[in-house]
Amino acid sequence: MKFVIRCLTAVLAFGAISPALAQRGYPDKPIKLVVGFPPGTAADIVARIVGPKLSEGLGQPIVVDNKPGAGSNIAAELVARSAPDGYTLLVGTSANVISDSLYKLSFNFSADLAPIALVAEVPGIVVAHPSGPNSIAELIAAARANPEQIAYASSGAGTITHLWAELFALKTGARLAHVPYKGSAPATIDLLAGRVTLQFTPASTVVPHVKAGKLKALAAIGQQRLAALPEIPTLSESGIAGFEESLWFGFNAPARTPASIVERLSAETIRVLSLPEVKSQFAAQSIDALPGTSERYRALIKQDTEKWAEVIRTGAVKIE
Repeated sequence: MKFVIRCLTAVLAFGAISPALAQRGYPDKPIKLVVGFPPGTAADIVARIVGPKLSEGLGQPIVVDNKPGAGSNIAAELVARSAPDGYTLLVGTSANVISDSLYKLSFNFSADLAPIALVAEVPGIVVAHPSGPNSIAELIAAARANPEQIAYASSGAGTITHLWAELFALKTGARLAHVPYKGSAPATIDLLAGRVTLQFTPASTVVPHVKAGKLKALAAIGQQRLAALPEIPTLSESGIAGFEESLWFGFNAPARTPASIVERLSAETIRVLSLPEVKSQFAAQSIDALPGTSERYRALIKQDTEKWAEVIRTGAVKIE
C-alpha cells in the first residue's frame, strides 16, 4: 500500500511540474509562422528572411503558412484561437491594429495576441504620375484649390495606404479623391498608366519605378529619408510636422502563451535581426530591421490602435 501511495505521489508531482518541463524543452517540434498576406508581399518576405535564421537558433523548422484575406484578420483569428504553446505564431502588422476599429471581429488583436518582438518596417512614400505635382507644396496647393479632384490609389479601403492619405488630409486640409484597389500591385499599374495621380504606398513597391523615371517621388513618409532615394525629403521636412509613419511587422503568439516561451522567442528574434546577412536581405527589399522587445511592441500596438481609431473616426473612414 505504501508503495502505491509513493507511486501516486510521484505521478502527481510529475504532473504538477510537467508544464514547466515542457517549457524548458521548447521547442521540440516545428513552429508555424502564419502570414495574413499572399506570397511575395512584404509580410511574407519578412517571414521568409527571418524564419530560416530563427530556425537555426531554436533548433526546429519554421514553417511559413500563408493565410491571406480580410486584411490579415483571417490569419490573426486563426492564431488567436490556437493553443498557447508557442507553436503557432503570427506575423502581425499595422493592418491588425487598424482592423480593431474598422471591423466587428470575434477577437481583439491587443487582448488575444501576445506581442513577442518587433521585427521590421517598410517606410512609406508619396509618389505621383509624371504629369502630377512636383512637390508636396504643389500637391497641397492644388488639392486645396480643387477639392477631391486629384485622385489617389490605395490598396483598399481601410488599409494602411488609405489611412496614410486620410492622415495627410487631416494634417494639411488637402482633400483628395480616394480610388481603392484590391492590393498595391493593381493600384501601381493604374498610377503608371495615369488613371490616377498619386499613391501613398510602401516604398518597396515603387522605388524601381521612381529610379526608372516612370514615377515622381514627392516625399518619404517615415522618420528618415529613404536609403534608396536619399535626395527625397520626408513629409516632416516638407512642412507636415509629426507625420512619421511606416508599415511595421512584429511576431505575435496567442494570449496566455507562457512568459518563458515568449521571452525565448523574443530574444532569438532580436538576435536574428542583428545578423548582417538579414539586414542585407532586408535592404535589398527596401525593408528596415526594427528589433524591439515585447514591451516596446506592446507600446506600439497601444499607440497605433489609438491613433488610427482617431483617424478613422475623424475621417469617417468606412470599409466598402
